Amino acid sequence: MNWTRCLQLLGVTVGVFLLGGCAAKTASKTAEQSQPLPNIVYILADDMGYGDPGCYNPESKIPTPNMDRLANEGIRFTDAHSPSSVCTPTRYSILTGRYAWRSRLKKAVLWSWDKPLIETDRLTVPEMLKQRGYHTACIGKWHLGWDWPTTDSSQIDDQLKVGQYNEKVRAAFGQKVDFTQPIKGGPLDCGFDYYFGDDVPNFPPYCFIENDRVVENPSETKPKAMFGTAGPMCPDWKLEAVMPALTEKATDYIRQQAKQSQQQPFFLYFALTAPHTPIVPADEFAGKSRAGRYGDYVYQVDWTIGQIMEELFRQSLEDNTLIIVTSDNGSPARDGTNACGSARSVIKYDHNPSGKLRGIKADIWEGGHRVPFIARWPDKIRPGLVSHETICHVDLMATVASVLSIELPDNAAEDSYDILPVLLDKPHDGPIRPATVHHSIQGVFGIRRGKWKYVDGVGSGGWSGKGDGLPGQLYDMEADPKESNNLYESPEHQTIIKELKALLTRYKDQGYSRIL
Repeated sequence: MNWTRCLQLLGVTVGVFLLGGCAAKTASKTAEQSQPLPNIVYILADDMGYGDPGCYNPESKIPTPNMDRLANEGIRFTDAHSPSSVCTPTRYSILTGRYAWRSRLKKAVLWSWDKPLIETDRLTVPEMLKQRGYHTACIGKWHLGWDWPTTDSSQIDDQLKVGQYNEKVRAAFGQKVDFTQPIKGGPLDCGFDYYFGDDVPNFPPYCFIENDRVVENPSETKPKAMFGTAGPMCPDWKLEAVMPALTEKATDYIRQQAKQSQQQPFFLYFALTAPHTPIVPADEFAGKSRAGRYGDYVYQVDWTIGQIMEELFRQSLEDNTLIIVTSDNGSPARDGTNACGSARSVIKYDHNPSGKLRGIKADIWEGGHRVPFIARWPDKIRPGLVSHETICHVDLMATVASVLSIELPDNAAEDSYDILPVLLDKPHDGPIRPATVHHSIQGVFGIRRGKWKYVDGVGSGGWSGKGDGLPGQLYDMEADPKESNNLYESPEHQTIIKELKALLTRYKDQGYSRIL
């Protein structure tokens, strides 16, 4: 392949990797090789709340020594947000640098057997990194859709709209999926060189997928007593075995990459299935927290993060690896009863996964989308930093592009901002993000600019109810981080409400929010 022509077709120009200064586009190959490109490991927990890690919540009932260590050795953000308060939209935004509500998914998530959400012509983070010679891998939960092959060539879209849940229709469709054929539209078609995972732990098929093939034919039907929606399952499938298998596969991947003779840099997107339901901690983690099975599962998440760190150390890769640990949205705070439990039931252990924030997963309130975000990069990120900068998961693409001196085209990463100056503790004028858009499971919008947060709708927009019932909400996040005082009807705040409504409308109408 003509590499230069490929970049021209994508509209991407690449410069030299140079931290802390200007990226000269014409530098000698010797100079470029003197600064090896960093490995990038992005660990995305599933439904881990802002108040779960000890480094965020001194009152947490869950031991999280590995996340606490990462925070001590790197930077911890106190005002980091997932672009949505639920799963699929956040994953879309992480990999594309674009808010998912600009896609065909306007609310909710993808359900079992849904088609791919990432557009075929959209530049993704792994595709961008491959232009600089990276090997790219996705291990874990995908939840962004596939083109499932069927015996009659039908598609789920023939019967249901995207985001529409109908278990009966979806169960019937699953019986027509042909698992002898490759499954297109997944990670390999979105820029990853390698994939291993189970797609979604509580959706069929209950089996592992490697690249574009099932590892074992799901020839049985999930028992009704097992947690999850109905559908095909591999013989002897064990829910509690998923996280250990993914952890082993991720450490194996790091080990294999370390053996490469040419020291090819790699990007590992490690999307965990925990502590999301099914809440099924392995036996060795039972009783290790003071927050029931949910707390034990978060502890297992922390252990998994520790395994990744240990493998990086064993392979002498820790000094040249940027590792990021975060969560796809807030926690629903389920206690793990029957692998689930009701929302907020874990609070009976005197542990609140949202910390002191209002709301839970799915909500437009902070508990739905303000999440832990920790980054470590020795000799680049100063240990022990704490940043109060407002950032968003959608910023990964622009930040990685900055690290590699890649100029993004205008039709990519439309909502992504470069947070590298904050990571490196470098001076910068004003906030990195002029404003950040929030989005709930029901499609309710919010927008944050500085200390002001405006919600363009009633109540939580999710699972926590209608609140005070007013048609809009305005909160001063500095004076009122618990969102307890709605200023929507305050006469002296009508100007800021109008400004934020107008800005939100502009962001939606113009198709981008970053400065082009």
